Amino acid sequence: MSQRTTPPPAPPTAGQQPPADTPLGNGLRQRHLSMIALGGVIGAGLFVGSGAGVAAAGPAIVVAYAVSGLLVMLVMRMLGEMSAANPASGSFSVHAERAIGPWAGFTAGWMFWTLLCVGVAIEAIGAAHIMTGWFPGTPSWAWVLAFMALFCGANLAAVAGFGEFEFWFAALKIGAIALFLGLGVLAVLGLLPGTSSPGTANLLPEGGFLPGGVDGLLVGVLASVVAYGGLETVTIAAAESDDPVRGVAKAVRTTMWRIAVVYVGSMLVVVTLLPWDDPKVTEQGPYAATLDHLGIPAAGEVMNAVVLVALLSAMNANIYGSSRMAYSLVSRGQGPRALGKVSGGVPRRAVLASCGFGFTTVLLSYWYPDTLFAWLLNMVGGVILVVWGFTAVSQLVLRRRTEREDPARLAVRMWCFPYLTWAALAGVAGVLVLMAWNPDTRVQVAFTGGLAVFLAATGFLMQRRRTSRG
Repeated sequence: MSQRTTPPPAPPTAGQQPPADTPLGNGLRQRHLSMIALGGVIGAGLFVGSGAGVAAAGPAIVVAYAVSGLLVMLVMRMLGEMSAANPASGSFSVHAERAIGPWAGFTAGWMFWTLLCVGVAIEAIGAAHIMTGWFPGTPSWAWVLAFMALFCGANLAAVAGFGEFEFWFAALKIGAIALFLGLGVLAVLGLLPGTSSPGTANLLPEGGFLPGGVDGLLVGVLASVVAYGGLETVTIAAAESDDPVRGVAKAVRTTMWRIAVVYVGSMLVVVTLLPWDDPKVTEQGPYAATLDHLGIPAAGEVMNAVVLVALLSAMNANIYGSSRMAYSLVSRGQGPRALGKVSGGVPRRAVLASCGFGFTTVLLSYWYPDTLFAWLLNMVGGVILVVWGFTAVSQLVLRRRTEREDPARLAVRMWCFPYLTWAALAGVAGVLVLMAWNPDTRVQVAFTGGLAVFLAATGFLMQRRRTSRG
């Protein structure tokens, strides 16, 4: 029996709310959402990328992660409020369209889609690098192709397939971080055999708690903001769960302790046990360097395995998130209608398009590593901050609208509204200013700004054309 194919609904006319993306399946269960939310905060950026932040900020990296973590908590609370009130696979893109206008939803959605597809390429290349280290002589492209085929297939199947992959990936990552924290705390207390408590010797070294000065702290803040990427996936996935309101509410409410324990807690363990200027922190990554310091056998290979899981998990989640974002945009008349067909509850053409763009980006990394691929990396460098900005503005508008029209839908409420929303918006603007001020990230702001202006202009022209026709 052939599967039913559902075309996307007709584009909304000006002033109308976008249609709900009801043709998608609802195969995600609460256990899937819980683990996606937990695993989403544990990625390769934390295991490896945090080393650059430690090297720049020293022990103050704990403060950097706490400050940026506070910003992320505010953004997730706002996103949770809107997603619980109006679950949609387009998440913040749908909220931006409802609050600001179709051009805003178009801009935020396609910027995020580009970010996820480029992310797939970065993760595939990183995973292939680990595999060629384990299996010398094997071609890197073969591993990339194998991983792309595996996760493309998983996302073409029912959404429960994506959920199961992420459930077990998240379980492995959570187990690894829990083991690391357990060993680290024992070592800090001097209770781990063969170790003695370092006290505050590494937290207050020569040069003090902030050896890199304010500049080093700023680099640490920027590094930590990048590492927090991935939390938004749970609000996209909630639209395909059996109880989206309860699912997203529970996931968002646990964000605070997840950030505090996983990020801030693990950074505190690292800088307490290791000198911040130990070269192994950047060469091996702070987690592998810490395990090696504790005398854990084969620490490097253990962390390679954990990083591989994190990379594959991110690939899977990015293919899923990009395909749902593309489907949501198309269903609202903001993309090629051919990508909007749904079969068996899955937007398979959107999955294939997202995988195709991701794989093309992988090829660009091999053919033009210093030109086109570098251009793409710079172009998406500040996208997440633009998305957070749209989220804050949207929540300011939609909160008041929902309070007037249907306050019962506010299952999750932003704290101290509207003051903390304005504080979050100021924080996003502040980080963008820091990026523009820092020579190492200034080009990313320029490229990301160019992409945002191009998409906003395109979206505005589409909106005007639709209004004139309507």
